[in-house]
Amino acid sequence: MKPEQNRFVPALPDAEPDAAAELEEDIAELAADRNFVTALARGLAVIQAFTNQGKQMSISQVSYRTGITRAAVRRYLHTLTALGYARCHDGTRFSLTPKTVSLGNAYLSGTPLSGKGQPVLDKLSETVGEACSMAVLDGLDIVYIARAASSRIMSPSLNVGNRLPAYATSIGMVLLAHLSETDLDAYLARAQFLPFTENTIVSPVELKKVLQQVKNQGYAIANQQMEIGLRSIAVPVRDKAGSVVSGINIIGPTTRMGIEHMRTRFLPLLKEAAEALRI
Repeated sequence: MKPEQNRFVPALPDAEPDAAAELEEDIAELAADRNFVTALARGLAVIQAFTNQGKQMSISQVSYRTGITRAAVRRYLHTLTALGYARCHDGTRFSLTPKTVSLGNAYLSGTPLSGKGQPVLDKLSETVGEACSMAVLDGLDIVYIARAASSRIMSPSLNVGNRLPAYATSIGMVLLAHLSETDLDAYLARAQFLPFTENTIVSPVELKKVLQQVKNQGYAIANQQMEIGLRSIAVPVRDKAGSVVSGINIIGPTTRMGIEHMRTRFLPLLKEAAEALRI
């Protein structure tokens, strides 16, 4: 029996069956819209199924991650392979090709945030000697659109395009804090609060209190919420009208980044950088 025909699918490290159910719910809600193309939505879901933990996957594994039938996944992967966006290995496993980068580059080249942000982050990173990032809110996650790391340290394993849950990151908290009451309640209702560390905020009620404080003080500190030994501090980036459009942060090891040092040394520099990024 071929691997993709096997009814047992080994769970990958970051597999999230709930995400597949959520996709089907979203598609079902939009099905009444005659202009909505369900096949396109599912094809994009197949592309998004590939991650650092799932660089090569069988049809069954993609089906497990997306909730899409194996027969349909086979057709989507065949199409992506024919178009050059995917590659088949040994007839059973698939991976994305560099051509998929063009999909993300279309966004990055179309937003002034990324182009303007990189030199600002490079300068900031060189000044503080730590890694710096810019990210935007997308659904339940933040997505990194610019990154800079000084030569002093190895940057944490995050790249442009990587996603992290908003509630557990400093940039995420800054962006969530400036959502409308309605949008924030919708986020809190949908988010899955996972305890990455003992410091992770996993209570919607507690998070809402923290976000109010973040909004009042104008910055957020994530103290080892995603990973023990790492801290970050973030501020919002606003457009000329004053609306929050992204967030920037400085991230580094707890051995070099004490809480008070972050406030007194890094926060003024972050605010200066954020002001330089107004568009």
